[in-house]
Amino acid sequence: MAYIPLPTPAEMNSWDTQAITTFGIREEILMENASREALHVLLRLTGSVAGKRVLAFMGSGNNGGDAAAVARHLHNLGAKVLLLHTKPVREYRKTTGYHFKLARTMGTPHTRLTAENAARLLQGEQPDIIIDGLLGTGMRGTLSSDKATLIEHINRLGKTAFVFALDIPSGLHGRLGTADPIAVQADATVTFEAAKCGLMMPEASTWTGDLHVRPIGIPAQVRDSHPSSCVGITEHILELRSPSFSTMHKGSAGKILIIGGSKGLTGAPHLASLGAMRSGAGYTTVASPALLTQEIKAGQPEILTVALGDADTWPTKIPNSLKDAIHHADSLVIGPGMGRSAEAASLLHKLIELHRPPTVFDADALYHLAEDKNLLQLLSDSDILTPHPGEMARLCQTTISEIQADRLSSAGLLADTFAGVLILKGAASCIAQKGYATAISPFCTPALAVAGSGDVLSGILGTHLAHGIPARDAACLGVYEHGLAGEFLEREYPARGNLPQEIAHALPKAVREYLCSTPTI
Repeated sequence: MAYIPLPTPAEMNSWDTQAITTFGIREEILMENASREALHVLLRLTGSVAGKRVLAFMGSGNNGGDAAAVARHLHNLGAKVLLLHTKPVREYRKTTGYHFKLARTMGTPHTRLTAENAARLLQGEQPDIIIDGLLGTGMRGTLSSDKATLIEHINRLGKTAFVFALDIPSGLHGRLGTADPIAVQADATVTFEAAKCGLMMPEASTWTGDLHVRPIGIPAQVRDSHPSSCVGITEHILELRSPSFSTMHKGSAGKILIIGGSKGLTGAPHLASLGAMRSGAGYTTVASPALLTQEIKAGQPEILTVALGDADTWPTKIPNSLKDAIHHADSLVIGPGMGRSAEAASLLHKLIELHRPPTVFDADALYHLAEDKNLLQLLSDSDILTPHPGEMARLCQTTISEIQADRLSSAGLLADTFAGVLILKGAASCIAQKGYATAISPFCTPALAVAGSGDVLSGILGTHLAHGIPARDAACLGVYEHGLAGEFLEREYPARGNLPQEIAHALPKAVREYLCSTPTI
């Protein structure tokens, strides 16, 4: 499937509740399933545990119950387990209490752990494995000093031990993927039924280590009837690419018109053109001020041009040549290198009001939209906006730090104000549209952190719109291909240093790798 659910902690809790109340699956069974899945992952990562020293940190909630159950399994396999519980035995009740009692009945060694006695208890022989079950996905706000002290001990021991987090590293926010102020630094995390959306945020990987998702028996009917508000984009999104066929010709392969370029900013439409061509466009044309067309082509004969006016500034009216080019185009990309002049603003106003094909609004077009947000109401559901955090902050009239503090909410709130698709660019780009789950890109790729990278993306998006792919799918597909090209380049440039045009040139190679590695039936 092209999209997989990424529930918030609250949504995951709702899935659990529905499985229990509607289908009658006992919570004790779900917790046992989770512990068995965690055990299988741990054994595959560490090998035999017989004779190994294991410290299992058990919090007060369901995450602690998971830790008790895993500790029981490891004890049965001959590990030297010590289950460290943070509450008195008598205070563990319900499902967590059941699994704690079962662990004790089966002889699993245990002792009370507090911030005060932690230093004494954790002295001596170093553990081989640490099980982190202190805090689950429901943790919000700043850590208490006691919990922060215990996490510091885990991280200290983790310098020589294998740290295995259950569902989420303790201290990590389940929706935002951030630590306040610290979290357990795991070597691996097993998360249950579905990755929580916070685990896909760029900051989360610092704490999660290798992430493993394992089912615990939530019925498909529950997931389908209670869809998550976020989804992850998978490699199967590439199956939405417009197929090649033997009778294809340049006119049927997509005609993209890029409207951009101004004095000193001629590279942007050139890079957008490369992105369009390398992602499969048949015709790529740039409309720009007349005196800039050759500079935009930069010796690239494949880039067609429409010269507007007779100067290096935008005309005040839409010339017939531009109207004709728009009429023949399958998609538009407006904004790369367009500039922030009054003439550019005036032209953008007129372009938005035209009957036009699906359109990508990028770069300077976003600046002008932020100056007159009423224009957003003229956009259609086949249009795409592509702000980076700075442009997003201008559109939302806030700061970059506020945007980055909660990218999912920021994207969703702005997307709800207009009909089109919003791509909040950056590591783990967020794709939002009113009425749809927000999609999260799996890529956090330093190779894409270079000026001009977004211009290439705008061209890719223009190609997929021109191929008739619906805007939300086109946005997710374009973002995925862009990230794939970045990962491809990281092999050649592990310390970065790639040029933005190389992102475009890597596109067909990166996609070919996927196509060649996918078995055909």
